[in-house]
Amino acid sequence: MPVAAPQHRLALLGGGFSIDDDGVLDDWVLGHARTPRPKVCFLPTASGDAAVYVDKFLAAFGDRPDLVPSVLPLFRRELDDDALRAFLLSQDVVYVGGGNTANLLAVWRVHGVDRLLREAYDRGTLLCGISAGANCWAEGSHTDSFGPLTHLPDGLGLLPGSVCPHYDTEPGRRPSYRAAVAAGNLPGGWAVEDGAAALFTGGELTEAVTRAPEAGLYRVDPDGRGGLTERRVPCRLLEPSRR
Repeated sequence: MPVAAPQHRLALLGGGFSIDDDGVLDDWVLGHARTPRPKVCFLPTASGDAAVYVDKFLAAFGDRPDLVPSVLPLFRRELDDDALRAFLLSQDVVYVGGGNTANLLAVWRVHGVDRLLREAYDRGTLLCGISAGANCWAEGSHTDSFGPLTHLPDGLGLLPGSVCPHYDTEPGRRPSYRAAVAAGNLPGGWAVEDGAAALFTGGELTEAVTRAPEAGLYRVDPDGRGGLTERRVPCRLLEPSRR
């Protein structure tokens, strides 16, 4: 019997353990892991490997019997190149935290993590994250990495187009992202409100969900006349976690 090719999957999260207490979005994304007891690696690079962020991850995932959690620090890296590659390629889910998108990309490239994540993605590892951890997968993103909100035409490019996190839930996000897309500073893309999440398979949207009815996912594209179109994507409301 032929072996099925690995699926290329990634998820944009508008929530999770770092800002929500109910675990709904975390349970949803982990439910898409390729194994029933997945290895889940947290990358806190965008926060400078902040200890408080690592502690939150371990508090949320450390005692769960249905997964095998781990943390990959890069500011105090312990693994050599071979061990780093073996470790990342063994993960079923890579969960990237929020923080500074530009710094995250720079640090990953210094350590070769960008190449390893592409390899893991090609082998079927589910990639996901919130804020900077959502921005990083696209061709470009909307970010406050440099202070004021601006466009960043950089990313791993695993997801075509651009990403804007915290859409309509942080002041200035929506008009600034819309202006960047309309001006051609960013390609069209996905705007994620806090509380919503989206799964992509092979670069195509395959599921959109929300933990709160008011939170949504939007597709924003230039209209070819100097303006843009914005479409709210239907989202499935998730049930409360039974954990």
